[in-house]
Amino acid sequence: MHPALNQTNHRPWPLPEGSWLLSQRWLNLAFIHWEIDPAELRSKIPAQLEIDLFAGKAWIAIVPFDMKGVTFRGLPPVSALSDFPEINVRTYVEYEGKKGVWFFSLDVPKQFAVWTARTFFHLPYRRAKVEVIERDQSIYYSHHMKHCAFEATYKPTQTCHWDKNSFEIWATERYCLYCQSKRGQLYRTEVHHPQWPLEKADISFQKNTLLNDFEIGDQHPSVLFSRSIDVVAYPPTAFPE
Repeated sequence: MHPALNQTNHRPWPLPEGSWLLSQRWLNLAFIHWEIDPAELRSKIPAQLEIDLFAGKAWIAIVPFDMKGVTFRGLPPVSALSDFPEINVRTYVEYEGKKGVWFFSLDVPKQFAVWTARTFFHLPYRRAKVEVIERDQSIYYSHHMKHCAFEATYKPTQTCHWDKNSFEIWATERYCLYCQSKRGQLYRTEVHHPQWPLEKADISFQKNTLLNDFEIGDQHPSVLFSRSIDVVAYPPTAFPE
């Protein structure tokens, strides 16, 4: 059994029927959030999806991390193709009671990963220059494209356990993502991993223009860090026509 499936009783709904399709490990994640007007998000997200709010507010996040062992079920990971950093911009949506994630962009340095994600998962992956360096307890993260960039240093500071109704749990404990194909077909992809092992984190920005296309408000004071988590993803399921 895949290590991602060692813990399942924390899920908000049962595991999908059938076999998972893709496995991976996520390392050195940071979750960084900013308040955003729900009306601005509404124009950028399909109408079938409800924008998920916390305490009446909408949030947009930048999540930098490192991916290892990305591979399809039954295939061994090949480091040259399976290991790479990723940084994404996301918000939170809901459909038929399933709270999930909507991605505005997902940037990686591997063209094969871009093609695979766009082809099989209909996700807006882009190729960018992305680098992650771990030194002592700090993570230095660098992302550059022609029109945007992100450079930051972050590190964990304290292990914490949050109440199930906290912002931290609301923003991270999500077990599906939503996406739309080029033809406009909506899909939901179920994912599974153990409950997030989260820590508080400090972050310092050297550069951040990833959100320049959005009118954002204040940054949420809670910056989160997770060292490592195993993940499986299931085949995308199309919405009814």
